[in-house]
Amino acid sequence: MSKTRLEAFSDGVIAILITIMVLELKIPHGESLEALKPILPVFLAYLLSFIYLGIYWNNHHHMLHAATRINGKILWGNLHLLFWLSLVPFVTGWMGENHFAPMPMAIYGIVLVGAGIAYTILQQLIIADQGKGGKLAEAVGSDLKGKASAVLYIVAVPMSFVHSYISGGIYIAVALMWLVPDRRIESKLHD
Repeated sequence: MSKTRLEAFSDGVIAILITIMVLELKIPHGESLEALKPILPVFLAYLLSFIYLGIYWNNHHHMLHAATRINGKILWGNLHLLFWLSLVPFVTGWMGENHFAPMPMAIYGIVLVGAGIAYTILQQLIIADQGKGGKLAEAVGSDLKGKASAVLYIVAVPMSFVHSYISGGIYIAVALMWLVPDRRIESKLHD
């Protein structure tokens, strides 16, 4: 089965999610910089989520580039990932509108955990289809970065009830960890 439709569909969904998020940014009333102050939390939440969606889009692109074919399990695994990513605009808006309150921050983390698990499942489904000697399996290796991300997300969820800025700092740290595209896959594709 060709991967072209899967890539195009996934790209379209992620583009729509980013569009939904930007439409939630309200135009400030006033012309001074002071007018931006009330919407700053919403903008910061948008910025973080835009970066996360960009990271998923970029790594998803590289992962599918390494795949040689697609099967039904991979299609469902991809939909599972898109489900979790489709919740990002909702939790982003909730988090920003409530100025990073503990519960929205925790739910944001749960969505990130779900997306991370779904990404890992999709990755494993592609590896299972391509074989342990495939380029993706070689590139991913033990996936220490992916495992560390999941652990950090899980830690961030309860930490939001200690202080929401702790969980926010963890979310930012994980995003920074992934901001540079995963070169492991690129390097294996160019061998």
